[in-house]
Amino acid sequence: MKKLLSITSALAIILTLATTSTVNAAKPEKARKLENAKHIVNLRAGIDRHRERAWYWQDVMFVRRHSTNYSENKTKSVVYLRWLRKTWKARHEIAKRKASQPPHYNEWLCIHSKEGSWTDPGAPYYGGLQMDESFQRSYGWRLYNKKGTADNWTPLEQMWVAERAFSSGRGFYPWPNTARYCGLI
Repeated sequence: MKKLLSITSALAIILTLATTSTVNAAKPEKARKLENAKHIVNLRAGIDRHRERAWYWQDVMFVRRHSTNYSENKTKSVVYLRWLRKTWKARHEIAKRKASQPPHYNEWLCIHSKEGSWTDPGAPYYGGLQMDESFQRSYGWRLYNKKGTADNWTPLEQMWVAERAFSSGRGFYPWPNTARYCGLI
């Protein structure tokens, strides 16, 4: 009887240990899958954030946006998602660096020094380069539609709109007096 009891007790202990170990093994597996899912969501959010910022700067410079097929939504590969986030981050940083250096940066600053504040809301001319609404709609239509008049734009956005007008063949002539004071015409 003693042997039977000890065998039964041993089986009960083995069964308890086996059940406990499978429960403990299942729990980390679920936790690991949950952590992986959260990581994938965060990677996708990072890709989206960097893509939007890269596109913003490309729009400011009036250059073609990098294309995408939104492949991050079609994969669960963490390695691929990390690579894609790194790629979009690099594109974002390159676009931002290029946008921070408009071709005639010093010339625009000179014109600005003789015009209004970057946030000048006084109609009919707005912003630091004193652009009228027709000029803004012609050369900065995206910004105009999104943010309103130039007094709501950043200095870089205003310079890039002016740069677009310059590149279209207008040169510095939309600012005849201040461009003369700066020795540009």
